[in-house]
Amino acid sequence: MEKQVKTVMPTLFVSHGAPNLVLQDLPVRAFLKQLASFAPRPRAILVVSAHWLTDEPTLDVSPRPETIHDFYGFEPELYDMRYDVPGAPQLAEEIAETLLAAGFAPCTEMRGLDHGAWIPLVLAWPDARVPVTQLSLQPRRDAEHHYRLGLALSALRDDGVLVIGSGGATHNLGALGSGTQLPDWAARFDRWLAERAEAGDADALTQYLTRAPDARRNHPTADHYLPLVVALGAAGAKARGTTIHESASNGSLSLRAFSFT
Repeated sequence: MEKQVKTVMPTLFVSHGAPNLVLQDLPVRAFLKQLASFAPRPRAILVVSAHWLTDEPTLDVSPRPETIHDFYGFEPELYDMRYDVPGAPQLAEEIAETLLAAGFAPCTEMRGLDHGAWIPLVLAWPDARVPVTQLSLQPRRDAEHHYRLGLALSALRDDGVLVIGSGGATHNLGALGSGTQLPDWAARFDRWLAERAEAGDADALTQYLTRAPDARRNHPTADHYLPLVVALGAAGAKARGTTIHESASNGSLSLRAFSFT
């Protein structure tokens, strides 16, 4: 009998940009439409989004997650979009048990999918057949906490679950402009991020505030950075990253994406 080879999932980090990228002819939109090609078809997807912030790690147990339009001032058609995907409540409960065993204090609630989750997914898996759940971030905790959170999820790779961190490689909303050329201060951080991710340098990535150039200027708050270190940890203790997309928008937003294995 031929021996079956078990497929181990990568983990992914994507920069989801402005919500209306789903309507625009941008390189990142074309990339996200091909995102499914970077992993085997998963049995479920766990998204760690910059737009769900709680005191303790919280999992969405919605059987049919609501499409949350957590933004304002964009094109009217964006508010009519729905991503009617099945939830993964049993998986969410199992992940909560795993986190509890790892020393965290997880919670569950019925919430739905914020735009950090459904905007990339509606492009990558438009058939909306792969069950999806979300895990929140803890903005009062540091990057090391989130890396350990990711490490606690690493067994999901062996169980057909795709972990996606959705945030932004750079994210200073006070420095938005026009064009697709990063200013020097953003380009320096973006290069550092790529180099450290590709080296698998978890120490530098979790200590980015003191190790990265212009760290606070690129991330005045940590919410869009933390999904990256969760995705890194979820790929295992010795994971390395590969850049799978590189572009920029809105004058200062790097839309870099990684696969971690």
